[in-house]
Amino acid sequence: MQPDLDRQEAWLSHEELDSVRGRVPILYVAAVPVRVADNGEVVAVGLLLRASETGHMERELIAGRVNYHERVRDALVRHLEKDLGPMALPSVPASPVPFTVAEFFPTPGVTPFHDPRQHAVALSFVVPVRGDCAPQQDALDLAWLTPDEAGQTGLQAEMSGGHGVLLRQALAHLGRSAF
Repeated sequence: MQPDLDRQEAWLSHEELDSVRGRVPILYVAAVPVRVADNGEVVAVGLLLRASETGHMERELIAGRVNYHERVRDALVRHLEKDLGPMALPSVPASPVPFTVAEFFPTPGVTPFHDPRQHAVALSFVVPVRGDCAPQQDALDLAWLTPDEAGQTGLQAEMSGGHGVLLRQALAHLGRSAF
């Protein structure tokens, strides 16, 4: 068992984070929460609804930074519980393997993924959740959609920064054809 390490001294101030973001890529995790039937089939995909900085409503996936001295698995659980609530009960494997690695660039068009704040590298996972989920933090809603509904081009177009592309890749990873 890993000792519970005090990570507080590793947190950066807003000024320090802005400085680092301008100089080095930042490691993130991204998660596509899913509900799975007893036979292992994905029956629902969870998408958050948030208001963007410009006031637009957007659907998005769960994502966030990996902290210093934090295992990827622990970062996934932390972000899933932060956005879906402490009773989400995510089923993260002991040795998680991403379905893709997404590179977000501050310059649009380098990849399908864009983050104007930074160059970020996101290890992206499909994570089953078993418990009660409710939107937390700044999320306004959590919608559970069938894989067919989540695969609709119109819905994915409403997702900014490449989250729609990431969702399409997750669905393909799950054996669902893109629409």
